[in-house]
Amino acid sequence: MDYNKIHADNSAKDNVSIKLLCFNLSNCNDRVRFIWCSIGIFFFYIVYGYLQELIFTLDGFRPHGWYLTLIQFGYYTLFGYLECKLKGIHRRMPWSTYIGLALLTLGTMGFSNSSLGYLNYPTQVIFKSCKLIPVLIGGILIQKKQYGILDFLAAALLCLGLVMFTLADSMISPRFSITGVIMISCALLCDAVIGNVQEKAMRQYKATNTEVVLYSYSIGFIYLLVILLITGQFQSGVAFCSNHLVETYGYALLFSLSGYLGIQIVLTLVQSSGAFVAATVTTCRKAVTIIISFLIFYKPFTTQYIWSGLLVVLGIYLNIYSKRRSPDNKFEIKNIWQMTKQWCWKHSQIQKQLMMNV
Repeated sequence: MDYNKIHADNSAKDNVSIKLLCFNLSNCNDRVRFIWCSIGIFFFYIVYGYLQELIFTLDGFRPHGWYLTLIQFGYYTLFGYLECKLKGIHRRMPWSTYIGLALLTLGTMGFSNSSLGYLNYPTQVIFKSCKLIPVLIGGILIQKKQYGILDFLAAALLCLGLVMFTLADSMISPRFSITGVIMISCALLCDAVIGNVQEKAMRQYKATNTEVVLYSYSIGFIYLLVILLITGQFQSGVAFCSNHLVETYGYALLFSLSGYLGIQIVLTLVQSSGAFVAATVTTCRKAVTIIISFLIFYKPFTTQYIWSGLLVVLGIYLNIYSKRRSPDNKFEIKNIWQMTKQWCWKHSQIQKQLMMNV
């Protein structure tokens, strides 16, 4: 798989130091960077997703999603500060950039955590996975990038498959709230913008991942602390969590640590391969997280999950194919159309058979 053509402007990052946690990947080729970053993202974010859902299974915790975000931002600030001191990292980006990044980060994490009080976990994950198309649009508007038709088609298939997954889950175990939809939609918009803003800023100022995490989350912590104090949610959150120290602060520590390490790796992937590739990898990780969620936290199952997963696989294949193919090679769109029609026909037959068996 030739990952040297993932980005049209790979030459711009040749002189940038790229590190994966404590390992220097600057001398590795794009394929090695991609593989190691993908493995790290899958591992840490699977742990992250499990702990996040586990925390919200605690009775009475659902209204305190924003307080959990405050705890998470506090841990991230501590981790980032310690790492900056150990590595001697100093700020390179201007404060004005971090003020905007912190606001976007707060919107992404805060709305995402709080939405779990109104939506079940698979539905929340599926909504977040629909950020691929906004990432494409953001890349065009913010960085003036050009994407091919296969990139848009891959993003559409990924989103369609995951949305079908959500609809199936809603029909079997309905738990739907317009408040949760609004919250996760706001998180989706912030998440789509922040990837492109981070990529552009990190390349422009040659900032490290640790620096971005420290200043984005420390400023975001201040934002959120002021908001919670004004609304009174800080006091109620402290009162609730003081009665469940291990289930809240203890789990939140592990939850935040896995999320912190995951963020570092995502930023490395954004820096080396771009926002769209990073969004594709994280979307695949979310699909795996959903499967694990069904295995650990009992939920009903339907065969529509399988066909939704096949759409996601097709989207992933098209995305990878569009990156590896040479510009001189012709891609037959009619082949995709034939594959899609064949899939739709098989899906229709299975649905008819299921209806006959009812």
